[in-house]
Amino acid sequence: MLESVPFWMWIAGFLLVLGPLVTVHELGHYLVGRWFGVKADAFSVGFGKELWGRTDRRGTRWKVSAIPLGGYVQFAGDMNPASQPSPEWLALPAHERAQTFQSKPLWQRALIVLAGPVTNLVVAVAIFAAFNFAYGKAVPADPSEESVIAGFTEVSPAREAGFRIGDRIVAIDGEVMESYREVQRTIFVYPNKRIAVTVERAGKRVTIPVTTRSMEISDRFGNVSTIGLIGVEGNPTEPRYEAVGQIEAVTLAVGQSVEIAQLMITGIVQIVTGDRSVKELGGPVKIAKFSGEQLSLGWEQFVTFAALISLNLAFINLLPIPALDGGHLAFYAAEAIRRKPASPRSQEWAFRTGLAFVLALMLFVTINDIASLPIFGG
Repeated sequence: MLESVPFWMWIAGFLLVLGPLVTVHELGHYLVGRWFGVKADAFSVGFGKELWGRTDRRGTRWKVSAIPLGGYVQFAGDMNPASQPSPEWLALPAHERAQTFQSKPLWQRALIVLAGPVTNLVVAVAIFAAFNFAYGKAVPADPSEESVIAGFTEVSPAREAGFRIGDRIVAIDGEVMESYREVQRTIFVYPNKRIAVTVERAGKRVTIPVTTRSMEISDRFGNVSTIGLIGVEGNPTEPRYEAVGQIEAVTLAVGQSVEIAQLMITGIVQIVTGDRSVKELGGPVKIAKFSGEQLSLGWEQFVTFAALISLNLAFINLLPIPALDGGHLAFYAAEAIRRKPASPRSQEWAFRTGLAFVLALMLFVTINDIASLPIFGG
């Protein structure tokens, strides 16, 4: 029987995840901007009408606003959405203009923009590192035996391709597999794809091509995902946990973050190429749903989910789409190569186009989210 989560927990989870993560993203911009001498006129937690605020000695208005969906930082002189010099900016007194974002060298502007996504990356790595340090790293009891094929499922592409019981899977598409769980993770993300699996058989290595089959699975909440399978059974054992020091905990966390980012890229490529359904794209409604579900499972699952969302925010913001941080960075890269910036008009049009694309995408994924809810038969 599927578990259901009350709607209030969706809202609570959504606010507890997205609010702080967007706020620390903006805080990253603010801190690096302040480091380079850029004045911030306002830093808001939330959007809309100000509920509470105070102005510090630097002239920054710190405020809490009515809509608690993230926040923003407004730098001095930032008078148009593309952050380009304007007549109003040129009219500022010289000492005020020197404190604005537009007056700073290219490399400083790039670092200020990059600071937001990097802060989200740091948050994710910090969460993973804290768990690694607290619980240690999982080590298979006997990794050499885990990946030995012990049997086949009823529908088994591997058996049809010529795999045998006793074969030990050592690599997939040339990538070395350290454990059975790694074999599973690698195959899961490639439904209906031909892969080359290398096995150790009677002391020799044999590479066998096999096409994975696609299968839909659902979790305890009814969330459906599509995975790849080759129909083999291994000898998985309960892992033991080894304590790690602070440096190793961070190193492991970086590796985990890179692995998750690779999965994100693979998923997006598969959706673009049609290998996965666009129904797997998630927007604000799905984030709220998943947030509530993870919150219902306990703080560890919820904090881990927050780390995944933080990585997603970093990844999305680094996409080279005007209106996102990655779009600004793309223009800065072009400026560094051309030795001159693109014209204000071209940047303004690019920003407007990028904003329209982002809004259209948000509308699409929101409709997609709503259509996937159980009450609509999703």
